[in-house]
Parts: sequence; structure tokens; C-alpha cells
Amino acid sequence: MFDRLEFGGKPFQTVTSEEKLDEVLAWMLRLKNFRQYAEKTIINNVYMDWDMLCKNPQFKRTRSVMDREGIYARVQRYKKRLQPDYGRGLCLETVRCIFTLPEGEAEKYRLTNNGQETYAFIMSNKYILGLFTYCEAARKSVVSDGVEYGHLTGQEQKIVLLDGVGDVLFQALLLDDVEYSGRGLSASLHTIYCLNQKE
Repeated sequence: MFDRLEFGGKPFQTVTSEEKLDEVLAWMLRLKNFRQYAEKTIINNVYMDWDMLCKNPQFKRTRSVMDREGIYARVQRYKKRLQPDYGRGLCLETVRCIFTLPEGEAEKYRLTNNGQETYAFIMSNKYILGLFTYCEAARKSVVSDGVEYGHLTGQEQKIVLLDGVGDVLFQALLLDDVEYSGRGLSASLHTIYCLNQKE
């Protein structure tokens, strides 16, 4: 179950060129030079996608490289429509979503794969999309709660509160890089924002 959201030591990266943006998108979608990172668990990732007119965002999982390439093409169309100002920059935000298991539950899912101890969880599409919804709602609640993070700069804190932040170009919850420690699992929620002012 979803527990909390954490802003780590460096949750923000500025993207100041179209080439860098395309590289970040390819990395999140595990395409082009990053296809080697696409293992079986990539089907658990939740990606923002657009309809053909780039008007209505939806969030979904993908089953194939072709599905991810389709999302990449639609994001490229949306990018052209938005015409982001690379002089002001775009911001890649990475927050960790922490999930917990009930006491003793982890042992039921422990297994050994290629000589390494790991965990395997069987989750339905509805359940995974539900986890994404909790993560997205937690991110939005940070704004309404006015949470302050002492380790962030003033400019970064403004981004946390979505002050000076415009459109969301892309968002993804990457469940293919989950980390486990104790009773907690953590996965990265990545969001690319267009900035309304220079950092």
C-alpha cells in the first residue's frame, strides 16, 4: 500500500535543450540507446499518454516496444504544440514513492532469481494504476499542504509548490527500478514541467 512521498537530495534537473529532452524521454520509455534497460518488469511502468489531438492525457501501462514508441511519438506531437521555451528551461522532477507491506508479508514473495535474492509481486492492471493514482494525489497534496523541505534551495522549494511551473509535458511511474529495504518498497515518479521563469 502507498505510504508516503519523498523528495531526495537532488530531486530536480534542468533540461535546457530539445536534444536533452528527447534523451530524457527515451530513457523513461526505455527506447533508442536505453532499450537495453527494458526488462520484463517494464510492463509495470505507468506512462502518461495523449489522444491523437493531444488534448486528453491518460495514464496506462504498455505491453511492447511499439506501444512505448507510440507514446514517444505522441509526446513529440504534444511537445510541438506546447513549444517549450528551452531558454527558461524545463524541469525533470524525481520523487520517490514509498510503499509498505504488512508485517511478515514480504517473506511470502521472496524468491531467488539468477542466484540473487529478490521479491516478486503479482498485481493487476487496476492495482498498479491505483498505486499510480495514490502517488499522483500525494504529489498534488504537497502543494495544498505547503510542505517545506529544508534541504532544497528557495527556487527548488518554489517548484515543489508548483510556483512558476507551467504545463506538464510528461509523467511516468517507473516500477521497473523498485528498491526494497525492510518493510518498504520505493519507486520513482518522474514529471517533466515547463518552467514559466528562468531558474
